[in-house]
Amino acid sequence: MSTASPEPWPGPRRRARARPVLAPAPVAISVPAAGADAAACIAQAMAPQEPALVLLFGMPAEGLPALGAELRRRLGPDCRVVGCSSAGEIGPQGYCAATVTAVGFPAASFRVGVCVLRDQALVPVSEWMATLRRFHVDFRPDLRRSSFGVLLPDALARQEDVLTATLDAAIPGLPVVGGSSAEGMLFAPTCQMVDGAVHEGAALFVLIETDLAISEVLFSHFSPTDKRAVVTAADTHNRIILELNAEPAAQEYARLAGVPLHALTQTEFARHPLLLRTGKRHHVRAIRAITREGGLELLSGTEPGHILTLGRAMDMTRGFAEVMDALPRPPLMVLGFDCILRRLALERAGMTGQMSELLARYRVVGFNTYGEQHSGMHVNQTFVGMALMPPEAG
Repeated sequence: MSTASPEPWPGPRRRARARPVLAPAPVAISVPAAGADAAACIAQAMAPQEPALVLLFGMPAEGLPALGAELRRRLGPDCRVVGCSSAGEIGPQGYCAATVTAVGFPAASFRVGVCVLRDQALVPVSEWMATLRRFHVDFRPDLRRSSFGVLLPDALARQEDVLTATLDAAIPGLPVVGGSSAEGMLFAPTCQMVDGAVHEGAALFVLIETDLAISEVLFSHFSPTDKRAVVTAADTHNRIILELNAEPAAQEYARLAGVPLHALTQTEFARHPLLLRTGKRHHVRAIRAITREGGLELLSGTEPGHILTLGRAMDMTRGFAEVMDALPRPPLMVLGFDCILRRLALERAGMTGQMSELLARYRVVGFNTYGEQHSGMHVNQTFVGMALMPPEAG
């Protein structure tokens, strides 16, 4: 029934009788977005697991609200259904398009809570802080189990930097991953849905507690060069660099990248990203477009005084495999959020099939985003994810 796999992922196999049974693992399935029976297919795959949560990524023909409401009806009121639109999906067989990817978390090994952070564009930080703290207290986390958060912001609100910092301050120490919801490559209004209800302009936060072990995954395929520039003027609200090194931003960027100004395209932006160093890491500040005035419009925040470094692309597939192989144990699933610019770069290089094989091998499911969140930060051109693994022996 799935466009990517004939059946959803099975749960882990039963161990020998003398050993305890592993906690049920998540299941995933991708179905055609245009299919008339999407709800039936997803419910059939999820119902045997008795899920506490189903995440939906994509743009179904009937709309996310209708699909979410129907799944809630079929799976029962104890199952929360949360979803957002996407720029592409990652299903059980890797990258897919024009699908809806569903991920189910069995109630036997997961407990969830859902918090809606409203009016993202207005940045009501005090309200968010109070809402998150109250939500976390009411959730009553079990400290004997693993916990993590999933954040699904509205990309068009352009306030993910403040949002992630607020979340990190409100619930310190909680690992959080997520992706800014998208609407294809059109930068059109996005959709955030909870249990069939639309929450326009909001960010959705899901708190997940589990018996499984967890490990955050972070991969960016760029290394810094020795070419640097200072942001000397910027429109911080609209994420536009007006000047680099006191020169028109696009002109100075073209000089640093060694590309004629008239030849700057999304391909060149992806090959030569701007990196911002925070602590010991460099994080991508992806360029979306050149403005009419010669500025650089970014997908992440910037401000005067930022020192940016020109990045150099590395092998995307080999580096990803190395990061995944470094996990403590092979994952039962990785909930992943992958920048759409990475997928476009792979398509141009003819490497989509290779990356899809890796995504399937490491059981990655999720969607392509307009930006990624992790550890209190909003970044670009990065893969972030949460690996779910069997608990340690004993």
